Amino acid sequence: MTEQVLLDVRELRIAYHGRDGRTEGVAGIDFQLKAGEILAIVGESGSGKSTTAAALVGLLAGNAQIESGSIRLAGQELTTASERQWQSIRGRSVGFVPQDPALSLDPVKRIGQQLVEALTLHGVPKPLARQRSLDLLREVGLVEAERVARGYPHQLSGGMRQRVLIAIALANDPPLVIADEPTSALDVGVQRQILDRLQTLARERGTAVLLITHDLGVALDRADRLLVMHQGRIVETGAARQVFQAPQHAYTRQLLEAAPSLLVQQRRQVSAVRSDATPLLTVQGLSKDFSTWRQPGPLAVDDVSFHLPRHGTTSLVGESGSGKSTTARLILGLERLDSGSVLFDGQDISRVSRRDWQALRRRIQVVYQNPYASLNPRLSLEQIISEPLQAFDIGDAAWRRQRAATLLEQVELPARLLGSRPVELSGGQRQRVAIARALALEPQLLVLDEPLSALDASIQGQILKLLGELQERLGLSYLFISHDLAVVRQISDHVVVMRSGRVVEQGDCEQIFTAPGSGYTRSLLADIPGRLLEVG
Repeated sequence: MTEQVLLDVRELRIAYHGRDGRTEGVAGIDFQLKAGEILAIVGESGSGKSTTAAALVGLLAGNAQIESGSIRLAGQELTTASERQWQSIRGRSVGFVPQDPALSLDPVKRIGQQLVEALTLHGVPKPLARQRSLDLLREVGLVEAERVARGYPHQLSGGMRQRVLIAIALANDPPLVIADEPTSALDVGVQRQILDRLQTLARERGTAVLLITHDLGVALDRADRLLVMHQGRIVETGAARQVFQAPQHAYTRQLLEAAPSLLVQQRRQVSAVRSDATPLLTVQGLSKDFSTWRQPGPLAVDDVSFHLPRHGTTSLVGESGSGKSTTARLILGLERLDSGSVLFDGQDISRVSRRDWQALRRRIQVVYQNPYASLNPRLSLEQIISEPLQAFDIGDAAWRRQRAATLLEQVELPARLLGSRPVELSGGQRQRVAIARALALEPQLLVLDEPLSALDASIQGQILKLLGELQERLGLSYLFISHDLAVVRQISDHVVVMRSGRVVEQGDCEQIFTAPGSGYTRSLLADIPGRLLEVG
């Protein structure tokens, strides 16, 4: 590894200015990043890690201001760069992979067009840019590059959109790549491909990689050095293995103890689900075909069957495009199934009317993957959480306000935030609000579609603990959809492994994790972050 310092950050101090006055986001941090080095910044939501990343690419929020300090990239001072200068720097000198693909891709432009524009903006001839765009899509694991290039963002899964953003960031071979939670929406197999790609850039091309992540397993697997942030300050830094084996700061030890990917051998301690209990949900022979005569293709969901134990948790796992989220949408009546049945508490709900579904909504609630898109930005948190209560005419305004406050506290947020709006919260805080809203009606079944992907490790642990406590106390049942097998092991009773729309295998959680019958399941388990530390 070359010793040349590419990025030099000195005494960087950033503050946010709003109606409540000045809030310090970054409190005088120092660090360096060498060419060919991977540096991971870890910490909870609000620690300042994403604010730091935004400053390094000139994309700070309008109410944020660099108050002092220096950012030098290859000797060039960036704190005084104009927006015109930044337009040249971004893409060519710094590649940026933002956290949320839903907000970062143009919804009205084809994927290929957006990649070509990223290349031609920096002088690549259009014919070469078209071919290069296809190569980039393949490099990030999108094997059907031509089809993806013709598509629009809404036609891709969340994981596929994230891979497109990574392709855009790598398009012009910048010497520095800043990746802000680049794998939070990806299944473990694709996550490994992306991290392998970033590691190859660092090792073979001397690209410096700044990795912002809440997943300590990812950071410890892939980074040369770790930088731990807490409340805007750096509390610990050092070689990744050194920090893992001998953390010096209490906050670092807290993060390590809470990280699901580092605790994959642990199992939650909850009451065992009775094996003879009647399932709350039974899915039989579920199939869905989205293909047309113009675009023929395999079934999106192909003869899927499984059950969900009453008061227990069934998890659907698999790669992006495996059919797990489509299966959930069929169960929820958001897509019309082609064949099969869905029995909920003994009732076939697969073909009920819209009016009947309205009553079912009180008994079945959903937490979606994307906290940015699922919360109305115009409403306060009180209005958002109270919305289901108001829709079903439950309680008066004062009671609903108290219920909203209680729910906020249950998901580890202070009641004083009731008047705040989603834009004032971090991604992790927004997802906790979405969970609070789903719990408002105390449903029987909670469908959780990647509910923890936006949360840092310690908050993941809190939410998992909360879900376990609620299940014990309220008798809830969970249909849990996730690509994060470490989390799945901690929460599940029954696991269903899906691939290409079909069930590969299913069974008791411990059986799947300790004695998987399928080679595909074994490959998923081998890709869980943190495993490289065990063998490195």
